Amino acid sequence: MQRTNVAGSSISGFNDLLAEFDAVAGKAYVSTHELETSLRGLYSALFETGFANADPAEVAEAAPRLMHGLFAARMRMRDRIGEWKEAGLLARPAEIALRNVFRITRNASDMLGEVASGNARLAPGEKSARGFSGRNWNTLVHPAYADGRNIPFQSGDLLLMRGSAHNSAAIARIGDVDSQFSHIAIIYIDPNGQNWVVEALIEDGSVINTLEDVLHHGLGRAVLYRSKDPAVAARAAKLAYDRIHATKTGEARHIPYDFTMRLKGRRTLFCAKLVSQAYADATGGALQLPMFKTRFDKRNKAFFKSIGVRAKETFAPGDIDLDPRFDLVAEWQDYRLTPGLRRQDMVMTKFFEWMETRGYKFKETLFVTLIAVFGRLSSYLSDRSKALIASAMPKVPRNMSRACVATIVMLHKSAEEVMPALTALDEDSVKMTGFPLHPRDMLVHLEKLREVSGGQIGYLRGKV
Repeated sequence: MQRTNVAGSSISGFNDLLAEFDAVAGKAYVSTHELETSLRGLYSALFETGFANADPAEVAEAAPRLMHGLFAARMRMRDRIGEWKEAGLLARPAEIALRNVFRITRNASDMLGEVASGNARLAPGEKSARGFSGRNWNTLVHPAYADGRNIPFQSGDLLLMRGSAHNSAAIARIGDVDSQFSHIAIIYIDPNGQNWVVEALIEDGSVINTLEDVLHHGLGRAVLYRSKDPAVAARAAKLAYDRIHATKTGEARHIPYDFTMRLKGRRTLFCAKLVSQAYADATGGALQLPMFKTRFDKRNKAFFKSIGVRAKETFAPGDIDLDPRFDLVAEWQDYRLTPGLRRQDMVMTKFFEWMETRGYKFKETLFVTLIAVFGRLSSYLSDRSKALIASAMPKVPRNMSRACVATIVMLHKSAEEVMPALTALDEDSVKMTGFPLHPRDMLVHLEKLREVSGGQIGYLRGKV
């Protein structure tokens, strides 16, 4: 398929793309191969669409319409997942192609939102916005829920999120399918109307936080999902809240984070496992999440072992995006942060690609070993003591292995080594053209960097 550019005042490239998106979303398919082929073609068109020769002012003016058009088309496609699943059309290759379309569509929409927002960035000391707030195009609402008013949260709603740390980008891309999300949690509304978020965090294990605290916690993007069965959702939220609340009152033992990513067992929980068990408990085991699981690539066993992963497949946060038992109600992003998230995504895409296909591995040094050892020791200190040394040592839970701490440190520091050049290229593109650097150009730059690196990217080591 030929590369499409957004050309001139007609913005014809994106208009053609929207028409193609609608055609793929509305087509009647007779085989999984036909669906996969159509989705792959749409992905290629989305990936190759760019801003060459376009006027930034004209794109900025058209961006809100184009963004809402892309979102509406994606919702039409998402609303057909149940039908496609029932017809046996979503075999694994077609499922992955669908995930790829959703991911690249978010990238395209983000770039349009950034242009529409004047390519604004967070100023030094400026805080990120509260989730589901900001200008009209920060929040995109499913047409079925769009009535011009704010949508109230409900018990059992699921909140899919992405933070701004490199580790969040790694979590989003750790399985066999790339995602843009690193965390999922369930919302509970108590009898007094207080909104709570029940979640499992790497640092703290299973906890309960206020919804406002979570939405103010430096999110780059967030998506709200709602069960089609409100009674089941309410039971799931209440069970999750009561279960974790009991650990805070001393009625039950604290539930630490589950690094294995296995869905079985109740003594430890990771974020998606907490959600999965809440809905299973609410239905006597009838509703099992997710419908489509993330798998772990056998070619990268050493990395998974180092961070504690033992599962062959799991419920990754982004898997909820394909579950037809939940409506996607609204999607929010802070366009001052999405450029950085996109750069992180591309870095992690290449890191995992190099590990999987070129044999790159993290090589631990004495410096990393010391950080990992003292980081582990710090987990036994009081919270006050941890806060005093937080700038020098990682905050880790007691059940995080030394190898896991070391790997996370190496991952973070390796990403930090390549990010400045990638950020400079991205910002130069904005200054010279008015448009952010396209993801494909980021990938090209990172590959060139590897070629001249002598087989060393931060703590990643491999053959030249």
